[in-house]
Amino acid sequence: MNIGITVYPTYGGSGIVGSELGRELAERGHNVHFISSVLPTRVTELNERVQFHEVEMMTYPLFEHQPYDLALATKMGSVARAEKLDLFHVHYAIPHSISGILARESIKDKRYVPVITTLHGTDITLVGADRSYLPITRYALQQSDGVTAVSKFLKKATIETFDFDEIEVIPNFICPKHYVKLPDSPLRSELAPNGELLLVHVSNFRPVKRAIDCVEIFAKVKMEFPNVRLVMVGDGPERAAVKHRAALLGVDGDTMFVGKKANIAAYLGVSDIFLLPSELESFGLAALEAAACELPVIATRIGGIPEVVNDGESGYLSEVGDIEKMSADTLKLLKNDDQRVAFGRRGRELSVQRYSTRAIIPQYISFYEKVLAKTADERR
Repeated sequence: MNIGITVYPTYGGSGIVGSELGRELAERGHNVHFISSVLPTRVTELNERVQFHEVEMMTYPLFEHQPYDLALATKMGSVARAEKLDLFHVHYAIPHSISGILARESIKDKRYVPVITTLHGTDITLVGADRSYLPITRYALQQSDGVTAVSKFLKKATIETFDFDEIEVIPNFICPKHYVKLPDSPLRSELAPNGELLLVHVSNFRPVKRAIDCVEIFAKVKMEFPNVRLVMVGDGPERAAVKHRAALLGVDGDTMFVGKKANIAAYLGVSDIFLLPSELESFGLAALEAAACELPVIATRIGGIPEVVNDGESGYLSEVGDIEKMSADTLKLLKNDDQRVAFGRRGRELSVQRYSTRAIIPQYISFYEKVLAKTADERR
């Protein structure tokens, strides 16, 4: 198949999943064309099967804001015709679904290219549920030729918000070869020069991630277990506030803010426990990546996280903001090496069993084939 993929080319989960999906499809013999404003973060190699088409923006004095959605639609249409695309796979409803639908309609007399929309979370739970965006988001779902969601939780939320239930759940995934434990990596010695155990958090430091809770947890843990450090991976609007709170709590000397990293797996692979105190996670991709690296996960019992983390088996789940319980659960694992190792191995086992590329990519290919067959029948 010739597949056009559009993502937000950032460190967010939808960009990661869309990029890695393209790579996996190419390895299985499909041709993938990324259509975006810049090369997506996780697309590290372009070749005959993986190509990139940049959306160019027009500067015009009349436009206070450049109309990216229209520029994207135009580019999608031109790529579809030039490369004879079989389908568009867009990640995130707004504006990518709308752009895909415009592209499809603009060229349908020459070539009908179905639009498959994958919902990742905030496009439904935040953006789409906003009163001003709700009608256009519902339209995007109804006009898509196929819709998938990354978790059962997100499918349920979409049905409740938009009264739309033609959704197939295809979860996020990990490559088991890429996400592995790395006990002998030099990075471990760099982060823990005195043999400390490492807590790690990965996010875009938006308020919804509650990164500041990680520092609160760390401060409480360190009072009882001094031989521990905290690694904060990522960047975003809350980073300065988190750093300030670490200083106020007196743990800034053992809290490392390493910024955005392309090699997230390297930091997960050398750490010991993963902290994810978010107030909303439609799936919890970071938790899955951590579990695959044999890290027990301390997280909140919200959204799709319970689908990824088995409470009391591969990690511990708490209510949002329950710093006391999350601190106590972290201490349990720090003080019990056998339990920490057992939780990590179980997390790895569950991650590979449920969410490996071998398990998930064929589901996407099957869904593509089903949508293509359905649209072909409808147009006869």
